[in-house]
Amino acid sequence: MARADQTKPTATELADLSALADGTLDPARKPEVEAHVRASAALTALYERERRVVEALHKARTTERAPARLRAKIESSRPSRSSAARRRLAYAGVAGVALAAVVLALVLALPSGTPGAPSVSDAAALAARGPAQAAPVPDPSMPGARLQQSVGAVYFPNWTSQFGWAAVGSRIDKLGGHTAVTVYYRWRDLTIAYTIVHSPPLPEPSGKASNWNGAELRTLELNGRVVVTWRRTGDTCVLSGTGIKAAELQRLAAWKVPADSH
Repeated sequence: MARADQTKPTATELADLSALADGTLDPARKPEVEAHVRASAALTALYERERRVVEALHKARTTERAPARLRAKIESSRPSRSSAARRRLAYAGVAGVALAAVVLALVLALPSGTPGAPSVSDAAALAARGPAQAAPVPDPSMPGARLQQSVGAVYFPNWTSQFGWAAVGSRIDKLGGHTAVTVYYRWRDLTIAYTIVHSPPLPEPSGKASNWNGAELRTLELNGRVVVTWRRTGDTCVLSGTGIKAAELQRLAAWKVPADSH
């Protein structure tokens, strides 16, 4: 589909560019996306910049990390917490952003002592890619509470009858060697994404900690998305959405299957 180069790239285009650059794009969609990028000088330039960022990050991951004191000094000099958050697609929103600054932000976002490890931010970013497969159907053994999709011992809930959130699509990705499964849910005009990343667990982010119904949750905002994350049986769960209150995501995250559903 042709586009005017002066038009600001859409969220879908940015997600496709990122996936194409880091090699996580669905192979079936690769020819289509490559053709779309080649047809636009603006998208081609953005893609080349993203590709250089990925290459620089991979190189940084193979080298020894900066000392903790240097990392702390760099972090303290940043203007705000939000500007320190990892933004894989930040280059697309600000013309002429320095490549070195993007790479610096990516390296600083990696947890100390685990070079190359994926983060909760990476997991939440998968949601922007959108569904690639149909939604999982209800689990016949517990149709009112579970979907027939799981990651290890962690299943995806069926929130339709309890909260009105119906599963509408899914996708499966590889995230730094982890299998990451995302199910999309919709209620009215809102869509949220629930991603489960297979063990070992991802490093916990520095978001606000809370306890809901016995679940230890961390809540933060990443690239405009409200994100709630927690761990379950060694896997990492990430629930995120835009235009939704954190309390609603926390309520869904902490939901437990009613006893009469068994």
